[in-house]
This record gives sequence, C-alpha cells and structure tokens, in this order.
Amino acid sequence: MYERLLDKNHQPSDEEYIAYCGLMKEYFIELDSFLLNELQLQKIMRFPYGNQYGWSFKYTSKNKLVCDIFAEKDAFTMMLRLDDNQYNQVLPFVSKKTQNLIQNKYPCGDAGGWIHLRVLNQKEYNDAKNLLCIKVKHELQV
Repeated sequence: MYERLLDKNHQPSDEEYIAYCGLMKEYFIELDSFLLNELQLQKIMRFPYGNQYGWSFKYTSKNKLVCDIFAEKDAFTMMLRLDDNQYNQVLPFVSKKTQNLIQNKYPCGDAGGWIHLRVLNQKEYNDAKNLLCIKVKHELQV
C-alpha cells in the first residue's frame, strides 16, 4: 500500500521522488521547504539502511543527522531519533497516533529512540514539524 522507491540501481530525480508521494506531495514540498529555509538544513538523496528502506532525503545540520524522509506511494515517512527529554517536551502537542509512536519507539542508547512517522494528513504533518523543531531546538509550530 505504501510502497517505497526500492530500486537501488535507479536514483530518482527530485521530481520523481516528489511525484511518488502522490496525494501527500504538497505536504512533502511544504516540509522540505520548512527544513531547508526555516531550519536551515542541508539535504542529500541516499539509499540507507538496507533494501527495505529505499531512497530517502537525509537532512542534516552541521553534518549531524536530523531526519530521513522516505517517499512512499501517496505518503511519506519521516524517521528521526530524539532523546526522552525531547519526546516529553513535544508529547502534549502531538496527536494520539504520534503519542503512541513515541511511547512505542525503538530504543537507542541510554535514553530516547527512533520513530517512523507516516504523514497522511494535516495533523501528522503538524506533528512532523513539531518533532523537527524539538530536534533542532526551534520554536514549536503549535
């Protein structure tokens, strides 16, 4: 249903990547612009983590990973890691779905962990922005 761009031998153009997001492409365009222009991040396309993940845009600040965004058929998924303190800061401002993702995060190190937030509507788009703001110590978008 939410197939990703999995052909490692064909790096999609930016236009192909955006078009693949289909129904969510406008949200991706807005989020990409927010990441690049407001948060001042850099991005590169890559094929990370193995064949099941597919192509992503990697967003960084001073060579430090902020998130990966994976294009999916009519959606996109943002993968990021926060520490427990950062998750606790954003928890009251995100949807129940995102709260559940945070409570069931994949643990990493002493504290915090990874979540994969699939954006399918305005509420999840807003959640993605707020998680990113916490990650880069920017004012929340609530």
